[in-house]
Amino acid sequence: MLATVWSASLVGINAVKVGVEIDVSGGMPGIVVVGLPDTAVQESKERVKAALKNSSYAFPMRRIVINLTPADLRKEGPCFDLPIAIGILAASEQVSPQLLGDFLFLGELSLDGTLRPVAGVLPIAAAAQEMGITALVVPEGNVGEAAVVKGLQVYGCGHLCDAIALLNNPSQFKPVTLDGDVPFAPHPFGGLDLQDVKGQAHGRRALEIAAAGGHNLIFVGPPGSGKTMLAKRLPGILPPLSFEEALEVTQIYSVVGLLKNRGALIGDRPFRSPHHSASGPSLVGGGSYPKPGEISLAHRGILFLDELTEFKRDVLEFLRQPLEDGRVTISRTKQSVEFPAQFTLVASTNPCPCGYFGDPIQPCTCSPRHREQYWAKLSGPLMDRIDLQVAVNRLKPEEITRQTTGEGSEPVRKRVQAARDRARERFKAEPNIRCNAEMQTAQLRQWCPLDDATRNLLEGAIRKLGLSARATDRILKVARTIADLAGDDPINISHVAEAIQYRTIDRMQ
Repeated sequence: MLATVWSASLVGINAVKVGVEIDVSGGMPGIVVVGLPDTAVQESKERVKAALKNSSYAFPMRRIVINLTPADLRKEGPCFDLPIAIGILAASEQVSPQLLGDFLFLGELSLDGTLRPVAGVLPIAAAAQEMGITALVVPEGNVGEAAVVKGLQVYGCGHLCDAIALLNNPSQFKPVTLDGDVPFAPHPFGGLDLQDVKGQAHGRRALEIAAAGGHNLIFVGPPGSGKTMLAKRLPGILPPLSFEEALEVTQIYSVVGLLKNRGALIGDRPFRSPHHSASGPSLVGGGSYPKPGEISLAHRGILFLDELTEFKRDVLEFLRQPLEDGRVTISRTKQSVEFPAQFTLVASTNPCPCGYFGDPIQPCTCSPRHREQYWAKLSGPLMDRIDLQVAVNRLKPEEITRQTTGEGSEPVRKRVQAARDRARERFKAEPNIRCNAEMQTAQLRQWCPLDDATRNLLEGAIRKLGLSARATDRILKVARTIADLAGDDPINISHVAEAIQYRTIDRMQ
């Protein structure tokens, strides 16, 4: 007999409906899997055979052909174990086939028939309704994750026998539903408060502007001046993710298998901090069958690159296109996928190889050529895309020894939220723009008009600093955010003047 069971596969972070066709016929006993299966799918036949036997079901000793459609799509992972097992039982008339056309099955089988959780359930559940699926059958460990999607019946099974009982007696089972609103994962950044930072008023101000407008930021200063300490407190002043943003971020983490709180959306903006030895594909994503990289894991959040000049230059150049477009396209011979990458880049670096160039106490031991080679790792086009370039100076002795604390994260977060609310109201007719850093040329013309005095100031800065058109646009975006923090509608000369001050590296070079 022939049986067809529906499952799904992931291409990037998008789900594709996969038909699992099982044909049981006469001939020499054996199992053949076709339809571009990877090694994990090929090994499914051994797991399924053992799981059926250990669950007291008969495995048909006949020729079994398993076809995964569409045949030209690569199938990966162990999530096809459950649909293959159900299909074999349906083809051998051990399970009722009535619901196979409406249900979608996902799950990895242990040899004793226990169902193990699999990665990528959330994006599959989100796409299931568009596929015409009425219900989803997943392992119990994934049921909370799948139930986040409203309007879809989700059944959680702990064992293969539970899935079989569901098909034979569906009236005895009730779908899992979440009571009330979708829960959010606990806040992971407790304790990292801005009040721990001593001094550094200029750096704190830049941090607030970056959080309010989503602007890219780099701190430049000697060792121990507090660059990393400032950067790690940025998540504490960011507003939480909206429901739509949380769903985007949680889907990415589900695909990669990093969703620790299954059944809860990620409510706080991601903070990713890869080591400077990271490769280009690990940052932007890649592999023979592409997976998301660090910039996609930082989607709607922060990508922190500590010791930026220690990264290889060619690796940093991979960031240029995603910083501009908010997405990255990975092209391979067999497929091309697109990942979201709307992140805020935060970086820190020393001013020279020894770290003390411009320091009033510790003399710099680097020659001008060494400093030039050091900064050559950061190309002009990359630096153009960093809105805020801030010098972080050594703390004064009295700032180090005194136990006074600065302003905490909570009041700063409220100001940031108010500024973001103003921007959201401004862009309510343009749903693709959520903060000032995402403005394009048309929005700049509309929302950043300049009077004559402000225009003359900006033109003088362009001549003196040699700013490009892109850098000029970013100055206007920063000025728009400064005005939002001040509660002002039009941009005035003081806002633009402050924004120009955040081009430290342009002045250094």
